[in-house]
Amino acid sequence: MDFVDRPLLHDQRVESLIGGFERAFGRSPVGIAAAPGRVNLIGEHVDYNAGLVLPFAVDRSVLVAWAWPTDDVGIETESRSLQRQLHGGAVSGSIEFQSLDLNTSFLIGAMFEDAHLIEQTRSHDWTDYPSSVVWAFRNERIDYGGLDLAIAGNVPQGAGLSSSAALEVAVAGAFRDAFEIAIDDVRLAQLCQRAENEFVGVQCGIMDQFASVLSVRDHALLIDCRSLAYEAVPLRLDAAGLTIVIANSAVGRELAGSAYNDRRRECEEAVGDLRARLDRTELASLRDVTADDLEQQAIDSAPMRRARHVVTEIARVAAAADALGRDDFAALGSLMVESHISLRDDYEVSSKELDLLVGLSTAQEYVLGARLTGAGFGGCTVNLVRTDAVDAFSRDVIAPYRERTGLPAVMYVTSPQAGLRTWRL
Repeated sequence: MDFVDRPLLHDQRVESLIGGFERAFGRSPVGIAAAPGRVNLIGEHVDYNAGLVLPFAVDRSVLVAWAWPTDDVGIETESRSLQRQLHGGAVSGSIEFQSLDLNTSFLIGAMFEDAHLIEQTRSHDWTDYPSSVVWAFRNERIDYGGLDLAIAGNVPQGAGLSSSAALEVAVAGAFRDAFEIAIDDVRLAQLCQRAENEFVGVQCGIMDQFASVLSVRDHALLIDCRSLAYEAVPLRLDAAGLTIVIANSAVGRELAGSAYNDRRRECEEAVGDLRARLDRTELASLRDVTADDLEQQAIDSAPMRRARHVVTEIARVAAAADALGRDDFAALGSLMVESHISLRDDYEVSSKELDLLVGLSTAQEYVLGARLTGAGFGGCTVNLVRTDAVDAFSRDVIAPYRERTGLPAVMYVTSPQAGLRTWRL
């Protein structure tokens, strides 16, 4: 039984993207931006608590082809035709997005000259993510012009692999290249995070966008979410005979308006409570709380359990990075399991399906570690598996999970990839 979901080769996807752009806009694109999704090895729900995280970019991405608009070349798209009727004259300053996956388009008109007007385009669907990037650039008073963009992606949506961040980063990368915007990678990631926080309404931390922009091939990325210092940590999986397998539970979840924002609020409550109890007026985040601080309080409340997860998880990330420095994958695997238990019991973001996947996985002697990855509530687990047993994982983990839940779970076999790439054609 083979339940592996295999992506198309990169060159095939680029060729398809170019063809889709040509059909949509009647001419060839000028450039392409590619931004990957990410999987987090360890360090969940600590990025918005100024902690440490250890993600890497996966071999699935969002591709964006772009060209400057013109009134003289190509076909008149339906959305631009409507803009001409409503506002008259040329619309070369407008921004048009075409989703090749959904076969839909939308346009941010040339009359939207400030961030407040762009905010009126919110529709609470996929269009909010590219719109949020345009909004963030405008809100920062960064100059740009009209652009035609075609979007295609293969990052699974709602799976905890940061499809939204990949979309934001790819669009931002296209704008940066098209208009030669002088902004570095770290600032680009910050703008994309702000776009998701303030425009889309998801209070994510910096990890997703940061990993999508700055990841390094064959490395994990150790990120200090307070200082934004980062380090590429070698992930020598091949030499150790190991592979990262992502198991998709086929249980989706929406982050906006969900328990994700509730957990962030509970962490803020814990900081406020601990600031008073410890008489530390300078206490700004759970990053500055120790395990001893929590033990002294001996309080069993939801905010304190959330705090306990965050404090112990930050310590696990530091230990995991140290283990990778020694190529000690057994230690990494043990830390992954501890992380899942903490997410399940203290942070309460697991589910019966995710627990089942982790239980089936850790019961196999060829699996060194497993845990939920992403925000939780659904989505995926990340598993450290012996390479010679990847087929067995499909048989021993995915097949019985599908049988017991009736859900169409699949697995992705992946390896660490590079972050954002842009190039001209």
